Amino acid sequence: MGKRTIVPFGPQHPALPEPVHLDLELDGETVVRAVPSIGYVHRGLEKLVETRDYQQMTYIMERVCGICSMGHGYGYVNAVEGLMGVEVPDRAKVLRVVFHELSRVHSHLLWLGLLADGMGFDSLFMQCWRIREKVLDVFETVTGGRVIVSYCRIGGVACDLTPEHISMILKVCDEVEKEMDWVRRVFFLDSSVRNRLIGVGQISKDEMVELCGVGPTARGSGVDNDARSADEAYQALGFEPILYDEGDCYARCKVRVDEVSQSIELIRKALGDLPEGEWRVPVKGNPPAGQFAFRVEQPRGEAYYYVKGNGTKFLDRARVRTPTNINIPTMTRMLQGCGMQDVSMIIITIDPCISCTER
Repeated sequence: MGKRTIVPFGPQHPALPEPVHLDLELDGETVVRAVPSIGYVHRGLEKLVETRDYQQMTYIMERVCGICSMGHGYGYVNAVEGLMGVEVPDRAKVLRVVFHELSRVHSHLLWLGLLADGMGFDSLFMQCWRIREKVLDVFETVTGGRVIVSYCRIGGVACDLTPEHISMILKVCDEVEKEMDWVRRVFFLDSSVRNRLIGVGQISKDEMVELCGVGPTARGSGVDNDARSADEAYQALGFEPILYDEGDCYARCKVRVDEVSQSIELIRKALGDLPEGEWRVPVKGNPPAGQFAFRVEQPRGEAYYYVKGNGTKFLDRARVRTPTNINIPTMTRMLQGCGMQDVSMIIITIDPCISCTER
């Protein structure tokens, strides 16, 4: 055994989209141990619950992370609605699913582009982000925002979809699906991509369960823990999670590529059977004393929302456990035994969101 060296990795690194900070213990060029350092970014957003009322906190929670904003809004409003006993119209529930899946498409395409960029595959990176722009155009047309859309409201959604909006969304789904055929062939068949991803960052199903991994990271190791399976709105659409058993970077990539196509199909089903009626109900009064928790499957994995009311318009607590928070232990396990050249690839494949993690 050679002399071991401690090498700091991050928080700034050309291959990392966000400031991940690790201390890597190396034996030669092999990673023996990776020690994450949390807290480089801290904004105290959850503390604002003391000075912003429960309606205003909807907008604060959406800004925990821009890319995950729809998921954060979805989780927070469902938690508050559960605390207050608000019955949301069926049309609003389905509209939330539509926008949540559109958000998943845009998030996965962003991630696929970052993965390509990390490999130095610039043309693939730009192609993924070009396709993603079509989804952002939908957000902008319907809500006025391209990334933070503020579509979820306590009691329903911000606005209804017109027939023109529905036609536009279905057209974009067709275009994205067609262009994803090329992207799928490259990610699944290109020798450069396969050489960088197959067998890299491997983690077994048992290890993933032991470390409580979530999202596409866990589903790439065959762990079926998709929170959408327990959601009535998704059950009505016949949702089935996408699983691969290999547990390497390539499997985690395949999960996300397939989930883009799956999300498009869920959107089509939802819009094809969109219930008539109200899309928002008025919410009056303050949250009662008590507590409520809600699970939502964000693009990166399960997020857990907890709210505690005291009978006033200010909540005592609004807490969120984000998927990256839970996937950091799985990442450190993946890094053990890998070569130094694979560190950035492994980190990227858990789709880290440090903005979500360090709130």
